[in-house]
Amino acid sequence: MDLFEYQAKDLFAKHDVPVLAGEVIETPEAAREVTERLGGRAVVKAQVKTGGRGKAGGVKLASDPADAVEKAGQILGMDIKGHTVHKVMLAETADIAEEYYVSFLLDRTNRTFLAMASVEGGMDIEEVAATKPEALAKIPVDAIEGVTEAKAREIAEAAKFPSELVDQIADVLVKLWDVFVKEDALLVEVNPLVKTADGKIIALDGKVSLDANADFRQPEHDALEDKAAANPLEAAAKAKGLNYVKLDGQVGIIGNGAGLVMSTLDVVAYAGEKHANVKPANFLDIGGGASAEVMANGLEIILGDPDVKSVFVNVFGGITACDAVANGIVQALELLKSKGEDVTKPLVVRLDGNNAELGRKILTDAAHPLVQQVDTMDGAADKAAELAAK
Repeated sequence: MDLFEYQAKDLFAKHDVPVLAGEVIETPEAAREVTERLGGRAVVKAQVKTGGRGKAGGVKLASDPADAVEKAGQILGMDIKGHTVHKVMLAETADIAEEYYVSFLLDRTNRTFLAMASVEGGMDIEEVAATKPEALAKIPVDAIEGVTEAKAREIAEAAKFPSELVDQIADVLVKLWDVFVKEDALLVEVNPLVKTADGKIIALDGKVSLDANADFRQPEHDALEDKAAANPLEAAAKAKGLNYVKLDGQVGIIGNGAGLVMSTLDVVAYAGEKHANVKPANFLDIGGGASAEVMANGLEIILGDPDVKSVFVNVFGGITACDAVANGIVQALELLKSKGEDVTKPLVVRLDGNNAELGRKILTDAAHPLVQQVDTMDGAADKAAELAAK
């Protein structure tokens, strides 16, 4: 889960990383009072979960409260890389002498944590990384040892920070590592980390991505989720513990195992080229040990998507037995009927593997008029695409 800047800075402050005061507003007029509280001047910053705000005009300096109202009005409603600005943060101004870059992240390729740091931070850090890779220090971090004061000094020295700043930089790095570990983050980034004219080191911006797999031990992170922007189907699926992603097609997909579901998306997309170019409507993995209840929950979510015109259930029985899947389909259809919801979308089911024959018999005996069984994956994908195109 990616956080807004103001949320990242709240986590920084919680772990004693130095940040400037700021407040979030949603209307231009609210900028007046906030700017007065901040001393009469403020930086107005778009709150969107993407980079490049400064270059897009989403960060502006306001010289007085009236100017802050005007600048907030200019930024609110902006589109930045497909993200509409609904909130802006008004932050204290700083007299910046130097801009640096620091981050901690998970390095999946090398199976370790990685610290990155550069004395050439700011809006052009991506260009620096691409054209001057030697200017971006990359230091592996041992998961057990973590970032001690000695390790933090190693990172700072590798990035060639001025010797008189190494102690301050190291202190900030230790605290940022604290954020990374204790908040179960996948990324903690500060760009820029600035040196002010009076020699202080401050995290002027912040980017944090939290590991959703750690939600069970971070219940307070639920309050950080941007529920207003969340897709309602994805939110409903998450509440039921389902691994679901909404896509822009017309064929609903249910499978067991991420690999099988990904393959199913490809097969449906290929089949759709022959049938009005229909595409997969979602990714939904019911997992390796799904029960009939899980199957029913998944089907209910997909049938609730107005974009879905047909549903393809593709299951290879292993730990998830095909009879449990079949029972889930029957239960879901009965549940929707009991709620007075008229199911009109056809279901194409392909069952193979553990208890496939029993699963097919359950569906045959149920004799639901909207359920069609197809023996092969390609054949089922073609039928689902054909039905969606009608």
